[in-house]
Amino acid sequence: MKYRVFIAEDDKAIAAAVKSQCENWDLAATCVENFHHVLEEFVAFKPHLVLLDIGLPCFNGYHWCSEIRKISKVPIIFLSSAADNMNIVMAMNMGGDDFIAKPFDQSVLMAKIHALLRRAYDFRSEVSDVLAHRGAVLDANARTLIYEGEEIELSKNEYRILLILLESKGKVVSRSRLMEGLWQTDCFVDDNTLTVNINRLRKRLEGIGLKDFITTKFGEGYLIV
Repeated sequence: MKYRVFIAEDDKAIAAAVKSQCENWDLAATCVENFHHVLEEFVAFKPHLVLLDIGLPCFNGYHWCSEIRKISKVPIIFLSSAADNMNIVMAMNMGGDDFIAKPFDQSVLMAKIHALLRRAYDFRSEVSDVLAHRGAVLDANARTLIYEGEEIELSKNEYRILLILLESKGKVVSRSRLMEGLWQTDCFVDDNTLTVNINRLRKRLEGIGLKDFITTKFGEGYLIV
């Protein structure tokens, strides 16, 4: 299995060099493309380790560390030229696992990456399952939805509806498929019960700013686009 390294570094030369070095060590690596959507790119890549600069566009590394820690225990190494004691302590308190001062030696960075990967995954399963769309993150283990810092706990039915729709993102899911996924029974379930569940879920999503997250296709079903 190839370990995946997620690089959140806005200096393109440094990011490219680190990515190349990771690949030379048989690690899969990707660099953040849009610094407005770091969390979505993190979720999509499902990394085993994060390299995180402090001084980033839009939001700093401390912010993104905090957001990642809400949904994952993945090891995080901070990279920064601001290597004073205050920043190092702040990085560790925010949930970082290590701190490397710039400029750094690539061989030292690789040694630290491999040491953290060994400690984190020799006796632990892979990264938690999460799904993301439009900035919303569904944590399959905690059964929560996070959007722009707001977190809601989902009921069993709310969670299953979102899970089924997100797994088929961009495709219409029929009402019968949703009912089967929700109740998994041969017994008759009133079709109106699904409508009630969908409407309740929509109101909860709108409450945290996710309006029109679930679209109705009349006569067909529902979808998330």
